[in-house]
Amino acid sequence: MRSFTRKIVIGVICGLALFWAATNANAQTTHRVVVVHAGHLLDVKSGKMLADQTLVIEDGRIASSGAEGKIPADAVRIDLPNATVLPGLIDTHTHLTMDPKFGYERLATSAPRETLTGAKNARLTLMAGFTTARNVGARDFTDVALRDAINAGDVPGPRLLVSGPPLSITGGHCDNNMLPFEYHAESDGVADGIAAVQHKVRQNIKYGADLIKVCATGGVLSLGDNPQHSQFTLEEMKAIVADAHRLGRKVAAHAHGAEGIRWAAEAGVDSIEHGSYIDDAGIAAMKEHGTYLVPTVYLGDWMIDNAGLTHLPPPLLAKAQEVIPAARKNLAHAFAGGVKVAFGTDAAVYPHGLNAHEFAVMVKMGLSPLQAIQAATLNAADLLGWSGKVGSLEPGAWADMVAVDGDPIKDVTTLERVKFVMKGGEVVKNEYTK
Repeated sequence: MRSFTRKIVIGVICGLALFWAATNANAQTTHRVVVVHAGHLLDVKSGKMLADQTLVIEDGRIASSGAEGKIPADAVRIDLPNATVLPGLIDTHTHLTMDPKFGYERLATSAPRETLTGAKNARLTLMAGFTTARNVGARDFTDVALRDAINAGDVPGPRLLVSGPPLSITGGHCDNNMLPFEYHAESDGVADGIAAVQHKVRQNIKYGADLIKVCATGGVLSLGDNPQHSQFTLEEMKAIVADAHRLGRKVAAHAHGAEGIRWAAEAGVDSIEHGSYIDDAGIAAMKEHGTYLVPTVYLGDWMIDNAGLTHLPPPLLAKAQEVIPAARKNLAHAFAGGVKVAFGTDAAVYPHGLNAHEFAVMVKMGLSPLQAIQAATLNAADLLGWSGKVGSLEPGAWADMVAVDGDPIKDVTTLERVKFVMKGGEVVKNEYTK
């Protein structure tokens, strides 16, 4: 009887295996072609507005673009005759698993709840036209779980590169400074000394981090630290970057203060986040080392206007009121000084989905609309190490694109009203069909 049962089980397993193989083979031979006709297409490299362009998409990637040529009869056609099409936007500084909560209520939010919050915010970000994002800081690797869920198709969201827990000194900006001593509270990215920071880098990579986030200076939305003070030593920063780069990960450094900015650039980080007190020495160091600046400027407008709504504790509000005006002045000077700029928002300081409001503030501070758009496409793709994959509509790139009414070169605020979003050849939003 046991032998008979075993034969049945083996037969069922073999049958399922054959069925899976046949199904998988059919899936691999399926060739899906999508054709998008754009009345207007912005070439983000040249800044030229091209008319009547056709994008042919095969298996989620751009196969060709230009004037309409030979198209398969069974291709899926999408016509956007009156819209302006451009590459899907990229936000290189988000915190998808967080919302604008800056007071003690943050302590009552569990890691599972933050992951679910991330699913909500990932969808909002995608619908706003951001088809790629870099999540730079989340506790308990909640952003790793979110990235994997998006990649598996479980939840909608942008393509993600994630950092996991940000590295911090004890008592630094990315440590938990809200509880008194008897709780012995410490964030999971805390490390002091060269050996400890090397271990933390390797641990983050072990548990799925695509990049390393380090808090090089104090911050605004934290208790007991000063945004102008450097935190990790130069030697610790060099150890962090050396290990991360050797293991194929880039490094993003939260840095407000001038010394921390300079040290982070000299250590070889790939991007400076915020850069509020950047000076000429920091600008020179960043240009020398090819370091990107991710300015995150719109958050100042929203945070000050909504301080009461978010229950911002008085010490944090005082820091914000001091840092934000200085940041606007210093970052405008850095823009004029020719540092490389990548688009980032720090969304979570304000509600997710408002990311594109960053463009108008960048333009007010001295960038042209095209430069601001390039920061969110070509430059951002370069910072992520994904040039040719995202940030352009060239053949071989993933078919990630957005469409808006009007000309964003003439009015960059049109990007706040994205009406069409495609990710990997799949339409996730299309208001033109209503």
